[in-house]
Amino acid sequence: WFSVTGAWGSVRVAGREVGPYRAARVRAGEAVEIGTAERGLRYLVAVRGGIDEPLVLGSRSRDTLAGIGPEPVGAGRVLAVGPEPAASVPLLDDDAAYPPPVGSVTLGLLPGPRADWVTDAALAVLHESRWRVSPSADRVGARLEGPALERRVPGELVSEPTVAGAIQVTGAGVPTVLLADRPVTGGYPVVAIVDPGSLDVLAQVRPGQEIRFRHA
Repeated sequence: WFSVTGAWGSVRVAGREVGPYRAARVRAGEAVEIGTAERGLRYLVAVRGGIDEPLVLGSRSRDTLAGIGPEPVGAGRVLAVGPEPAASVPLLDDDAAYPPPVGSVTLGLLPGPRADWVTDAALAVLHESRWRVSPSADRVGARLEGPALERRVPGELVSEPTVAGAIQVTGAGVPTVLLADRPVTGGYPVVAIVDPGSLDVLAQVRPGQEIRFRHA
Protein backbone atom coordinates (compact mmCIF):
# COMPACT_ATOMS: atom_id res chain seq x y z
CA TRP A 1 0.00 0.00 0.00
CA PHE A 2 1.10 3.57 -0.69
CA SER A 3 -0.28 7.09 -0.95
CA VAL A 4 0.76 10.25 -2.79
CA THR A 5 -0.01 13.66 -1.28
CA GLY A 6 1.43 17.17 -1.42
CA ALA A 7 1.07 18.33 -5.03
CA TRP A 8 -1.99 17.34 -7.08
CA GLY A 9 -1.71 15.35 -10.29
CA SER A 10 -2.15 11.97 -11.95
CA VAL A 11 -1.16 8.82 -10.03
CA ARG A 12 -1.43 5.52 -11.91
CA VAL A 13 -0.80 1.90 -10.92
CA ALA A 14 -0.27 -0.56 -13.79
CA GLY A 15 -1.88 1.94 -16.14
CA ARG A 16 -5.03 2.56 -14.08
CA GLU A 17 -5.69 5.93 -12.45
CA VAL A 18 -5.84 5.80 -8.64
CA GLY A 19 -5.34 9.51 -7.93
CA PRO A 20 -3.55 11.33 -5.11
CA TYR A 21 -4.62 11.69 -1.49
CA ARG A 22 -5.84 8.11 -1.06
CA ALA A 23 -4.39 4.73 -0.13
CA ALA A 24 -3.78 2.47 -3.13
CA ARG A 25 -2.50 -1.09 -3.38
CA VAL A 26 0.36 -2.03 -5.67
CA ARG A 27 1.34 -5.64 -6.36
CA ALA A 28 4.78 -7.04 -7.08
CA GLY A 29 5.95 -6.08 -10.56
CA GLU A 30 3.39 -3.30 -11.08
CA ALA A 31 4.63 0.14 -12.09
CA VAL A 32 3.56 3.32 -10.31
CA GLU A 33 3.50 6.44 -12.49
CA ILE A 34 3.25 9.92 -10.99
CA GLY A 35 2.48 12.65 -13.51
CA THR A 36 3.65 16.25 -13.63
CA ALA A 37 2.05 18.25 -10.82
CA GLU A 38 -1.05 20.13 -11.96
CA ARG A 39 -1.22 22.09 -8.70
CA GLY A 40 1.46 22.59 -6.09
CA LEU A 41 5.17 21.89 -6.40
CA ARG A 42 6.27 18.80 -4.44
CA TYR A 43 4.82 15.31 -4.19
CA LEU A 44 5.04 13.31 -0.97
CA VAL A 45 5.04 9.53 -1.34
CA ALA A 46 4.24 7.38 1.71
CA VAL A 47 4.69 3.60 1.69
CA ARG A 48 3.06 1.29 4.23
CA GLY A 49 5.83 0.06 6.50
CA GLY A 50 8.00 3.08 5.74
CA ILE A 51 11.21 3.41 3.76
CA ASP A 52 13.84 1.31 5.53
CA GLU A 53 16.95 3.48 5.20
CA PRO A 54 19.54 4.21 7.94
CA LEU A 55 18.72 7.11 10.24
CA VAL A 56 21.10 10.08 10.12
CA LEU A 57 20.53 12.66 12.87
CA GLY A 58 17.08 11.18 13.38
CA SER A 59 16.03 11.49 9.72
CA ARG A 60 15.88 9.33 6.60
CA SER A 61 15.82 12.30 4.23
CA ARG A 62 18.75 13.55 2.15
CA ASP A 63 20.30 16.92 3.02
CA THR A 64 21.47 17.95 -0.44
CA LEU A 65 23.29 21.05 0.81
CA ALA A 66 25.39 19.28 3.46
CA GLY A 67 25.57 16.00 1.53
CA ILE A 68 24.45 13.84 4.45
CA GLY A 69 21.75 11.21 4.75
CA PRO A 70 20.76 8.37 2.39
CA GLU A 71 21.91 8.49 -1.21
CA PRO A 72 19.59 10.49 -3.51
CA VAL A 73 16.86 8.60 -5.32
CA GLY A 74 17.76 8.01 -8.96
CA ALA A 75 17.38 5.56 -11.83
CA GLY A 76 18.01 2.00 -10.67
CA ARG A 77 17.97 2.90 -6.96
CA VAL A 78 16.28 0.22 -4.82
CA LEU A 79 14.59 1.35 -1.60
CA ALA A 80 13.82 -1.23 1.06
CA VAL A 81 10.41 -1.12 2.74
CA GLY A 82 9.90 -1.77 6.44
CA PRO A 83 7.77 -4.59 7.90
CA GLU A 84 4.01 -4.63 7.36
CA PRO A 85 2.23 -2.99 10.32
CA ALA A 86 -0.28 -5.09 12.25
CA ALA A 87 -2.98 -2.40 12.04
CA SER A 88 -5.43 -2.35 9.14
CA VAL A 89 -5.12 0.19 6.33
CA PRO A 90 -7.04 3.31 7.45
CA LEU A 91 -9.85 4.72 5.36
CA LEU A 92 -9.08 8.17 4.02
CA ASP A 93 -11.68 10.91 3.82
CA ASP A 94 -11.43 12.76 0.50
CA ASP A 95 -12.89 15.85 2.17
CA ALA A 96 -9.85 15.95 4.46
CA ALA A 97 -7.46 16.29 1.51
CA TYR A 98 -5.70 19.65 1.58
CA PRO A 99 -5.54 20.99 -1.99
CA PRO A 100 -2.28 22.69 -3.03
CA PRO A 101 -2.56 26.47 -3.37
CA VAL A 102 -3.35 28.23 -6.64
CA GLY A 103 -3.25 31.93 -7.45
CA SER A 104 -2.20 34.40 -4.78
CA VAL A 105 -1.28 32.83 -1.42
CA THR A 106 -1.46 34.60 1.95
CA LEU A 107 0.89 33.42 4.70
CA GLY A 108 0.97 34.30 8.39
CA LEU A 109 4.05 36.23 9.52
CA LEU A 110 5.65 36.53 12.96
CA PRO A 111 8.30 39.04 14.13
CA GLY A 112 11.89 37.89 13.73
CA PRO A 113 14.75 38.21 16.24
CA ARG A 114 16.48 40.87 14.12
CA ALA A 115 13.47 42.92 13.07
CA ASP A 116 15.27 46.04 14.31
CA TRP A 117 17.89 45.59 11.57
CA VAL A 118 15.43 46.96 8.99
CA THR A 119 13.40 50.15 9.14
CA ASP A 120 9.79 50.32 10.28
CA ALA A 121 8.91 51.28 6.71
CA ALA A 122 10.62 48.12 5.44
CA LEU A 123 8.54 45.94 7.78
CA ALA A 124 5.41 47.65 6.48
CA VAL A 125 6.55 46.98 2.90
CA LEU A 126 7.12 43.32 3.77
CA HIS A 127 3.54 42.97 5.03
CA GLU A 128 1.81 45.10 2.41
CA SER A 129 3.57 44.18 -0.84
CA ARG A 130 2.83 41.46 -3.37
CA TRP A 131 5.84 39.15 -3.71
CA ARG A 132 6.74 36.53 -6.29
CA VAL A 133 8.78 33.40 -5.67
CA SER A 134 12.03 33.47 -7.66
CA PRO A 135 12.73 30.74 -10.26
CA SER A 136 15.83 29.85 -8.20
CA ALA A 137 13.70 28.58 -5.27
CA ASP A 138 14.59 25.13 -3.93
CA ARG A 139 14.49 23.15 -0.68
CA VAL A 140 17.11 25.46 0.84
CA GLY A 141 15.16 28.68 0.40
CA ALA A 142 12.87 30.81 -1.72
CA ARG A 143 14.09 34.25 -2.72
CA LEU A 144 11.24 36.73 -3.04
CA GLU A 145 11.02 39.18 -5.93
CA GLY A 146 9.61 42.59 -5.08
CA PRO A 147 10.64 45.92 -3.54
CA ALA A 148 13.92 46.15 -1.63
CA LEU A 149 13.67 46.28 2.16
CA GLU A 150 15.64 49.18 3.63
CA ARG A 151 18.22 48.10 6.18
CA ARG A 152 18.53 50.16 9.38
CA VAL A 153 21.77 48.45 10.41
CA PRO A 154 24.45 47.91 7.72
CA GLY A 155 26.94 45.07 7.66
CA GLU A 156 26.52 41.45 8.68
CA LEU A 157 26.14 39.31 11.79
CA VAL A 158 27.97 36.25 13.00
CA SER A 159 26.11 33.30 11.45
CA GLU A 160 23.15 32.19 13.57
CA PRO A 161 20.93 29.07 13.71
CA THR A 162 17.64 29.29 11.85
CA VAL A 163 14.18 27.74 11.82
CA ALA A 164 12.08 26.81 8.80
CA GLY A 165 10.28 29.91 7.57
CA ALA A 166 12.92 32.40 8.72
CA ILE A 167 13.11 35.42 6.40
CA GLN A 168 16.61 36.82 6.09
CA VAL A 169 17.39 40.09 4.30
CA THR A 170 20.59 40.67 2.34
CA GLY A 171 22.56 43.89 2.37
CA ALA A 172 20.78 44.81 -0.87
CA GLY A 173 17.39 44.40 0.85
CA VAL A 174 16.38 41.13 -0.83
CA PRO A 175 14.29 38.81 1.40
CA THR A 176 14.72 35.03 1.28
CA VAL A 177 12.52 32.51 3.10
CA LEU A 178 14.61 29.62 4.44
CA LEU A 179 13.08 26.17 3.99
CA ALA A 180 13.69 22.52 4.97
CA ASP A 181 17.35 22.23 3.86
CA ARG A 182 18.31 25.65 5.20
CA PRO A 183 21.82 26.37 6.54
CA VAL A 184 22.75 28.94 9.18
CA THR A 185 22.05 32.56 8.26
CA GLY A 186 25.31 33.39 6.49
CA GLY A 187 25.44 36.73 8.29
CA TYR A 188 22.07 38.15 7.22
CA PRO A 189 19.50 39.30 9.81
CA VAL A 190 16.28 37.31 10.23
CA VAL A 191 13.64 40.04 10.36
CA ALA A 192 10.49 37.87 10.30
CA ILE A 193 9.38 34.23 10.45
CA VAL A 194 6.60 32.58 8.48
CA ASP A 195 4.01 31.18 10.88
CA PRO A 196 4.59 27.39 11.28
CA GLY A 197 0.94 26.84 10.33
CA SER A 198 1.67 28.32 6.89
CA LEU A 199 4.83 26.31 6.10
CA ASP A 200 3.04 23.41 4.38
CA VAL A 201 1.35 25.92 2.06
CA LEU A 202 4.63 27.71 1.40
CA ALA A 203 6.33 24.42 0.46
CA GLN A 204 3.82 23.98 -2.40
CA VAL A 205 4.10 27.50 -3.86
CA ARG A 206 5.54 27.43 -7.38
CA PRO A 207 8.19 29.79 -8.78
CA GLY A 208 6.43 32.87 -10.14
CA GLN A 209 3.43 32.42 -7.86
CA GLU A 210 2.33 35.43 -5.80
CA ILE A 211 2.73 35.59 -2.02
CA ARG A 212 1.31 38.09 0.46
CA PHE A 213 1.84 38.24 4.21
CA ARG A 214 -0.47 38.99 7.12
CA HIS A 215 0.26 39.45 10.83
CA ALA A 216 -0.09 36.05 12.53
